[in-house]
Amino acid sequence: MRLSAMGDVAMTVPVLRAFVKQYPEVKLTVISRPFFKPFFDGIPNLTFFVFDDKERHKGFLGLVRLYKDLKKLHIDAFADLHNVLRSKVVRTFFALSGKKTAFVDKAREEKKALMRAENKIFKPLPTMFERHKKVFEELGFPFDLSNPVFPTKPILSQEIVDLIGNKYERLIGIAPFAQYDSKVYPLDLMQEVIAKLAENKNHAILLFGGGKKEIEILDSLSKPYENVVNMAGKIKFQQELQLISNLDVMLSMDSGNAHIAAMLGVKVITLWGATHPYAGFLPFNQSLENALTSDRNQYPKLPTSVYGNKMVEGYEDAMRSISTNEIVQKIQLSI
Repeated sequence: MRLSAMGDVAMTVPVLRAFVKQYPEVKLTVISRPFFKPFFDGIPNLTFFVFDDKERHKGFLGLVRLYKDLKKLHIDAFADLHNVLRSKVVRTFFALSGKKTAFVDKAREEKKALMRAENKIFKPLPTMFERHKKVFEELGFPFDLSNPVFPTKPILSQEIVDLIGNKYERLIGIAPFAQYDSKVYPLDLMQEVIAKLAENKNHAILLFGGGKKEIEILDSLSKPYENVVNMAGKIKFQQELQLISNLDVMLSMDSGNAHIAAMLGVKVITLWGATHPYAGFLPFNQSLENALTSDRNQYPKLPTSVYGNKMVEGYEDAMRSISTNEIVQKIQLSI
């Protein structure tokens, strides 16, 4: 299996956990960048194969090398859960060698119909989890996703406890950023949400992000409050997963953080701007009621983008139609 972006990779984890539970005799090999290895730690019968796109597996000849490397593992079938040019090339090599292959259907036409301004077909599409499941079914492995298995919550390391303290009854995570601006809740409103949540001194509000600019913003958001802690840049990625696993609830945009929390069995409240959960990206095992979307009465063309990379003129403030009170209420009901 070839995987790439953080959200894409995180969405495969619950599917693979369900698969190995129901097919304990089958060995899985996941092919992805080394950064994503911690996602798969502890999954039985699963081996992580490092995809080195910088050197060994770079370019077309690198993909030939990747196929030869994988061939040594005596792989019987190839499940392409990414379906991009590089994975198609490797998949084709396996198909030509007589191996079973299957790939994920990204439903581009159905998504276009959901996003278009005129004659929009506003209905929920199958989730990515259902689409991934279908890939395995095509390879002859039907299985059930309805009784999910999540990893045991790890005990927090002393380093994390020193950062957040151990006097709090509840841990609330907030990941206020996303790849595109059209998916980011306005920061002045997020500040209001944080202020309201911080009123309860028994709750710690933990902020997640990355990169210099995001860290600066998160520092300013956390500064006025003793029980709001910016975690960005302070702990390693594996420790971050450990901490997210221990959250009582995560507030996230339509972003990778939502899928990471969901794969760890954490309740997630998601906020949606230009995008919409109907496109199939509602985090795993989460309720649609906890996906707060911008007001379609005010902004009837929504959703306007599958990934949030297209902003429609006049829709810049769409997320302001999600009230801070509604967000705070959802969080309080979840803990």
